[in-house]
Amino acid sequence: MSTPRFSVTSDPLELGPLVEAVARPGGGGRQPGAVATFLGLVRDQNVGRRVTHLEYEAHPPLAVKAFERIDTEIRERWPAVRLALHHRVGRLDVGEASVAIAAAAPHRAEAFAACRYAIERVKQIAPIWKHEFFEGGDVWIEGAIADPDDDAARAEAMQKACA
Repeated sequence: MSTPRFSVTSDPLELGPLVEAVARPGGGGRQPGAVATFLGLVRDQNVGRRVTHLEYEAHPPLAVKAFERIDTEIRERWPAVRLALHHRVGRLDVGEASVAIAAAAPHRAEAFAACRYAIERVKQIAPIWKHEFFEGGDVWIEGAIADPDDDAARAEAMQKACA
């Protein structure tokens, strides 16, 4: 069974299946020359507080639609890129992966840029919310707030990706 390219799951994330999903020859039978990956981990400190764990909530069908939209935006800029993106929901302890991204392209520069663009856009438009627990309390971390059609938000993500 093949790994879906876009997913919201409560299962632990692994980069290997995502790399396999994007690294095989794409359209025209061409083998990509580069795969860039990103693995977002739960950190133990935030805003001077010791984090104990996170809980992620999402609306999976809408989140997957956001991932597909991000893929479309990436292919508009880098047509040969193939993207895979998974996000975890539920309780995650420090050190566990919350998001995994793989981007395959003919050349490394576009693979790196597409991977960076993907995480910037996830933060902007995916309906995923983070509840942070720390010693002495908890707080909801602001989730996606950009309108997916906001050209300024897209431009900001592109600028960060291509910096």
